[in-house]
Amino acid sequence: MFHTSDSEHITSNSSDRDLTLADHGWDAERERSFTRLRAAGLVPGRVVRAERGLCHVVTESGPARPAVRPPSATEDRPTPCTGDWVAMRPATTTESATVVEVLERRTAVVRSSASRGSDGQVLAANVDTVAVVVSLADPVRPGRIERMLALAWESGATPLVVLTKADRCTDPDSAAAEVAAVAPGAQVLVTSASTGDGLDDLVAALSGTVVLLGPSGAGKSTLGNRLLGEDLLATGAVRATDGKGRHTTAWRELVPLPHGGVLLDTPGLRGVGLHEVDEGLDQTFAEITDLASDCRFADCAHVGEPGCAVLAAIDAGHLTGRRLESYHRLQRENAHAAARTDARLRAELERPRKRMSRQIRAIKQSRNFKA
Repeated sequence: MFHTSDSEHITSNSSDRDLTLADHGWDAERERSFTRLRAAGLVPGRVVRAERGLCHVVTESGPARPAVRPPSATEDRPTPCTGDWVAMRPATTTESATVVEVLERRTAVVRSSASRGSDGQVLAANVDTVAVVVSLADPVRPGRIERMLALAWESGATPLVVLTKADRCTDPDSAAAEVAAVAPGAQVLVTSASTGDGLDDLVAALSGTVVLLGPSGAGKSTLGNRLLGEDLLATGAVRATDGKGRHTTAWRELVPLPHGGVLLDTPGLRGVGLHEVDEGLDQTFAEITDLASDCRFADCAHVGEPGCAVLAAIDAGHLTGRRLESYHRLQRENAHAAARTDARLRAELERPRKRMSRQIRAIKQSRNFKA
C-alpha cells in the first residue's frame, strides 16, 4: 500500500480550502497582459474541462460553464481546450457567461488528427511539464517512448519520463537505463504507486501545470491519485491477457495539486500521430542530430551516403540501427502529416511513388509484349 508517512507533503486534501485562479496557474505576467481585456469588462478564467462541446471554467468568483461564442468568418480563433486561459464576459440577469477570446498559448501538446487537412488536435494547453508515463509491468517499447517524447519536446514544455509499477519489474534499474538511452535530455524516474517508491523524487521534479501522457494501463490515473492524496481520478483494472487497461479517464481535466501546481490527467492514447514535430524529433534523437553535423553532405539522409557520420557511429557501435530506423520512420510520418495540409509538399511526396508505379507498369507491359 502507499506509505503516507514517507510522503506527507503530497497527502493533503486539496478540497479543504477555497481554490483561486493562482492555484490553477494564474500569475503576474498573465495579469499584466490581461489589462486591456479587463478594461473591456472581461474576466479571466481557465478551462478545467472541455468535452462534447461543453466548457467548464474556473474563475476568480468560482466555477462557471460559459457558452463558447463561435468565431466569425473573419476570425481565426481556436476552440478552447483543457488548460486554455480564456477571457469571459460575465453573466448578467438576461445573458449567460460567454467565452470571448482564447488567450495566447505558451505551450501546447498537439497530435495529428484523423481529419484530412486538420491543423492537429490540441491535447493540452499551457503545460509546463509533460510526464510520459511508461509501465514497467510490460516490456519497454522504445518506439512508443520516442513518439511520445517527440510530442513532448515539440510542445515547448519540459519532458519527463515516469516509469510506473516498478514493484512488478524484476530489474527496474536496467529498464530505466534502457529508457534513458532513448530519452536524451529528459529525466527518467522510477516509481511505484503501490509502495510509494520514487514519489518524493517525482514531486520534486514536477512544476507548474503537469500533463500525464501514456497508453491505457500505464498507471496514469493511479499515479495522479497518489500525487493528489485522494482518489479523484477514476482507475480501472488491466487485462491480464495483453496488459491493456480500459479508458477510465473519459476526458482531460485539470486538478490542483496539494503541493502546488496543477495536474492534467488524460485518457489513454491508443495511437499518437505526429503533427509538425521537426524540433521535437531533433530533441528526441539529439545524438543523431549532433552526429549529422559531421556528415560530408549537408543534406545527408543517412541511408548509404559516403562520409555519413551517423552510419559510421552505427558501425563503431556507438549508435544502434534500431534507433536510426525509428528516426527515419518518425521523420517520414511527420512529413506525410505535413503534406495533408500542403498541396505542394503532398505532390513532392507523391512523385517518387508515381514514378515507381510507372516503372512497374512498364516492366509488366514489356513482359506481356514479349509473351
